[in-house]
Amino acid sequence: MKRLLIPLLFLLTLPSFVHSSHMNNQRELSVTSESTRESIELAKYLKDNGVIKYSAYWCPNCLNQGELFGKQAYRELNVVECARDGINSQTQLCIDKKIKGFPTWEINGKLILGILSLKELSKLTGFKN
Repeated sequence: MKRLLIPLLFLLTLPSFVHSSHMNNQRELSVTSESTRESIELAKYLKDNGVIKYSAYWCPNCLNQGELFGKQAYRELNVVECARDGINSQTQLCIDKKIKGFPTWEINGKLILGILSLKELSKLTGFKN
């Protein structure tokens, strides 16, 4: 029994260890890639047109989505933090909007779940570069 319990305890603590070391306990996404001129223009266009990204700081798909934009462009986006313990959390808004997963994009009142390429976002919003 003891032989099974120790590996089980290790596995149960592993996700929180990986999570905290990956995010350095920042409670916000930490995008590190560089933006292109096009991704910055798209992000500004999305912001100006009321597009919202619903996100959670601990979500790997949200980080992947952010990396597609790059850190400079990502700062331009309207991002709503849904995690209760995230920085500037707006959990109640996420509940009211019935956000089911992350990332979720709100475009023209429609919720779209999942990572979207910059090309897909451009097409869905009418962005022309």
